[in-house]
Amino acid sequence: ESMWKHCNKQSFRFYSSTALEQIKVLDLTRLVAGPLCTMILSDLGAKIIKVEVPGTGDESRNWPPYLNSDNKEMTCYFASLNRNKKSICINFKSDDGIKVMYDLVEKCDVLVENFVPGKLDKLRLGYDQLKAKVPRLIYCSLTGFGNQGPYKFKPGLDVIAASVGGLWQITGPYGGEPCKPGVAMTDIATGLYAHGAILAALYERNKTGKGQKIDCNLLSTQVAGLINIGSNYLNLNIEGKRYGTAHESIVPMQAFQTSDGYITIAAASNAQYTSLCKQLNVEELAVDERFKTNELRVKNRDILIELLKPYFRKRTTAELMKILDGGSCPFGPVNTIEQVFNDKHIKEIDLVHETKTSKGTRVRMVGPPVVYSVSQNAVRSPPPYLGQHTREILTQELKYPEPLIQKLYEEKVVQ
Repeated sequence: ESMWKHCNKQSFRFYSSTALEQIKVLDLTRLVAGPLCTMILSDLGAKIIKVEVPGTGDESRNWPPYLNSDNKEMTCYFASLNRNKKSICINFKSDDGIKVMYDLVEKCDVLVENFVPGKLDKLRLGYDQLKAKVPRLIYCSLTGFGNQGPYKFKPGLDVIAASVGGLWQITGPYGGEPCKPGVAMTDIATGLYAHGAILAALYERNKTGKGQKIDCNLLSTQVAGLINIGSNYLNLNIEGKRYGTAHESIVPMQAFQTSDGYITIAAASNAQYTSLCKQLNVEELAVDERFKTNELRVKNRDILIELLKPYFRKRTTAELMKILDGGSCPFGPVNTIEQVFNDKHIKEIDLVHETKTSKGTRVRMVGPPVVYSVSQNAVRSPPPYLGQHTREILTQELKYPEPLIQKLYEEKVVQ
């Protein structure tokens, strides 16, 4: 049986109702946080019009590897963040391009952008300028550092916000160098915050009939994401440290090396720790006065971990999975990416979807992770090629006559 769930227009035609099917979003974002935000909205049925720069488009279109190395039609990076969207290329630095943008704004409920503060104001696309034309517009800005403070005009990316915001300082091996998380976690969190903020603003508009401006930024999101580590410092002046895979406040909660890999243990309570010791047949460690409570285990962390390590190293990961099964202590293997997508659970829940681009290139992607009992949350169309829907949007959405469309193409206002 194939591990991939095939999805195309035919297989999703039964999705007749979605939570956001009446919502139109003008998406001026690129890279990660913004496209993730609008993709989540698109999964819920919002119509996304992705506005891109003629010629180059979203920078992630140029971040290899490519889906098809022979023709370099689309990168895997871009494909992972831009399904269910329609792409139009507009040179909105031109007067005619601004006119097209204004016409699109009037058709949309939400605008999402991630330009440096002030940039769109200079292009006559700032919030105050558009609010005067479309008072019901919800305008969401995603920036590196927000629209206040001494850093507001600085360009910001995930790695910078994660560095300035402390994430790198507390990530990495104990006593080692700071480390970057394997994916852009600050971007992801900002996109999630932004999508929730947009939904709240839409709900508010249902009551007032008015839109509003939303400001999300990477640095504030990252600092908010420090959660317990931030609280430790704010309340007790405790500086955060790097603990590798271990947890600062809970022991044992970390990865242990096995004879052929790694397994992660998460004994978040005394009962779970006792269960772990029972499953490993080291019940003497459960009653040892040095380890009877989590507070004591944190205090005597190094001693306990060194005592536990041999019991993991002498067994394979698979053997330990069997030994620990049935106990109350959570555990799991440290999987390679191949193992993740071949995991029986991932296959069973049909999390991976497959579709094809308009040029026939196969695209496999992780679908929406949230399941609703009524609302549909789905992959409905593949990520678009640059400017794939320009003519369709000008014709069907804006009702432009053909002579005007032809003029816009000839004058390179659109592509």
